Amino acid sequence: MNEPIRVVVLDDYLDAVTRSADWSVLAADVVTVTRHIADEDELVAVLREADVVVATRERTRLGRSVLERLPRLRLLVTTAMRNAVIDLDAASERGVQVCGTRGNKRSTVELTWGLVLALLRDIPGQQQALREGRWHTRLGVGLEGKSLGLLGLGTTGSQMAAIARAFDMDVLAWSANLTAERAAACGARRVERDELFARADVVSVHLVLSDRTRGLVGARELALMRPSSYLVNTSRAGIVDQAALVTALETGAIAGAAADVFEVEPVPASTPLLAAPRTVLTPHIGYVTAEEYRLFYGDVVDDIAAWLAGSPVRTLNDPAPPHERKP
Repeated sequence: MNEPIRVVVLDDYLDAVTRSADWSVLAADVVTVTRHIADEDELVAVLREADVVVATRERTRLGRSVLERLPRLRLLVTTAMRNAVIDLDAASERGVQVCGTRGNKRSTVELTWGLVLALLRDIPGQQQALREGRWHTRLGVGLEGKSLGLLGLGTTGSQMAAIARAFDMDVLAWSANLTAERAAACGARRVERDELFARADVVSVHLVLSDRTRGLVGARELALMRPSSYLVNTSRAGIVDQAALVTALETGAIAGAAADVFEVEPVPASTPLLAAPRTVLTPHIGYVTAEEYRLFYGDVVDDIAAWLAGSPVRTLNDPAPPHERKP
């Protein structure tokens, strides 16, 4: 009888992966790693005997230098259909199939509005004051009649726009290729980037991190915002210049900021944004819901089963055949 394949699941911080899907349908030895492994040598040691590695989107970097040291690896499954920290070329050269999963962007939209409301109404601060015996320590800010500026009007941005209209907000939007017609169809108005920063009461980031968007929100853009305006980022930390953001918060150039994403995750205690005033910060939980986990890891199990049957699904690369694989 063939031995079961070995599956290693990375970054299962909540020890929830095995409870989120029926792994028993696989003839597999499933091992979950409930902490983040930053050291490359330690990571290789943990993964060396794995036939299949399961990665959560953009938590652990699986670059060429790691993949070249994993001779048994044949399948790499990531949650969602994009993972910028997986070297697809290196995986293909080594004959490693990479597959993804479905995802529901609504969970990130829900968290974004939670952050907006928590920030403008100072919910964390008021709760802390209440626990300390203080009553009414800060005036909140309402949403009705305010302007929401969306950087990006794709699936997530368009869902943000729909909810903003329920709050009777004016919705402004910008992205490099956004047309006035597309914006209008989503209930928004296309404006130039500088106008968005200057006019929006809340700027919310919904762009994919790329060479074009890295550092898009910098000191210049933050200076265009008013002292009564807020910035919310649930996309990727690299889109916002973190040092410039901390400066804007410390000097009062903007009223506050909320973030669910950071340049280094898990976040080191020395990260300057953690000490910045008027912030609401969460540990990249935009997709961390029971429903999303069931979708992610149900698809992961399906991906592994389909690969074992010789018909991989939701493929992200075209691996080299055995005779062309690099040793």
